[in-house]
Amino acid sequence: MTTDAFSEVRIEAPVVAAVAAQAACATPGVIRLEPGVRGLVSSLVRVGKQRLTSADPASSEGVRVRRTASGALSVQVDVVISAERAAAVIGHAVQQEVSRVVFEQTGQTVDEVSVTILDIEPERR
Repeated sequence: MTTDAFSEVRIEAPVVAAVAAQAACATPGVIRLEPGVRGLVSSLVRVGKQRLTSADPASSEGVRVRRTASGALSVQVDVVISAERAAAVIGHAVQQEVSRVVFEQTGQTVDEVSVTILDIEPERR
């Protein structure tokens, strides 16, 4: 009789958020992630936890992950983009890249990626 020692693996939301942040930042047209007002509050909580535990996790500024009761993942990303490309094109690319990379690196399927464009910076000449 064999037992499956790896029957369940749960990837916590902060890990998914860090992976999603890296994917969003790597998307062409994204200048940076920026936490909105909600992101600032969660950042303060996270920094407090880090100081208490002496942890140094990967940055996930500007990304929030929510897992529903059914286990579905919802990712919200706040970005500043370049004016060199259409906002809708960049937003769609962020959605695709975040979904792809989170699945590749964690095995978790992202059911929804919401992108909020907080600012559009003009082209540098």
